[in-house]
Amino acid sequence: MADEYRSFEEFWPFYVKEHTQKANRVLHFAGTSIGLACLAGGLLTKRRWLLALAPVAGYGGAWIGHFFVEHNKPASWRYPLWSFRADFVMWWKIVRREMDAEVERVLAEQKSEAKPAEEQAASDGHATIQGETVN
Repeated sequence: MADEYRSFEEFWPFYVKEHTQKANRVLHFAGTSIGLACLAGGLLTKRRWLLALAPVAGYGGAWIGHFFVEHNKPASWRYPLWSFRADFVMWWKIVRREMDAEVERVLAEQKSEAKPAEEQAASDGHATIQGETVN
C-alpha cells in the first residue's frame, strides 16, 4: 500500500498491523484510559496539571509499547489525526473483546492478498523469497 492513505478505511489495516502484539495493545489501552481519566478529572476539578498530564499518559503507554514491544515507530508520528481516531477505535474494540479477532482478520487478509502476487510472480518466471521478487 502507498504511504498516503485516502481514507480511514485504508489506514485502519496499516494501523492494526502496527499493533499485532497484545502487550502493545494493552499498553495503548491503559494509556488511553489513564489519559481520559486525567482529562475528565482535570475538567471536573479544574486542576490544570491533570489536563497537562492527559496527553503524556495517553501517548506514554503507546510509545513504550511501540519502542519496547512492537519495535516500530508510532503511527501517530506520520498520521496523527487518523492514529488518534484509530486509538479510540482500538480502545473500544478492546472493551468489547473484539480487537484480537480484528488483528487476526487483518493479518489473514494481508496473507491472502500476498499469495496471488507470489503466484503471479511465479507464473512470470520469478521466484519470491519472503515477499521479495527474485529473478
